Amino acid sequence: MVLRHEVRVLKRQLHGRVRYRTTDRAILAVLSRLLPRWRWGCFLVTPETLLCWHRELSRRKWKRWRAQRGPGRPPLRDEVVELIVRLGRENRRWGCIRIQGELRGLGVRVSASSIRRVLRSHGLGPAPRGGPTWKEFLAVQAKGILATDFFVVDTIGLDQLYVLFVIELQSRIVHILGVGGHAVCT
Repeated sequence: MVLRHEVRVLKRQLHGRVRYRTTDRAILAVLSRLLPRWRWGCFLVTPETLLCWHRELSRRKWKRWRAQRGPGRPPLRDEVVELIVRLGRENRRWGCIRIQGELRGLGVRVSASSIRRVLRSHGLGPAPRGGPTWKEFLAVQAKGILATDFFVVDTIGLDQLYVLFVIELQSRIVHILGVGGHAVCT
């Protein structure tokens, strides 16, 4: 079946490089799943080419999704920006989270990252802090820290799998992290 389909594709081409249609790509992808791996030599395309086609489909899907969704978040209203700047100037020891809590008490919902961005754009850096250094904090808290990552994987059928990846840190890694400021995985 693979060879018959490839002959049809080649007969459709008069000369030059072989051009596959979307249906040709789908048929070859399905047939590749039916054949054992050692028989994949009969394909005109390599498995890497099939994966490239899948990546292109996924890229187009997300491009259409972004185009339908429109531009990102709407900008903050001027009154909210003025209020954030005023709270930041009058209360120099308040951080983004504290300002966010105060705004929430007033019925204004703004993310901490938006507050941080507004404060930095108006020349107000982060609140002064005291306490342990990062190395000291890790040394004390290493047994209770979990490093996590959340990402999405597109399957061959353009479905999505959601992956939550968790790693438990150990105290011996803390000592390695402190050397020269470089993170080392063991």
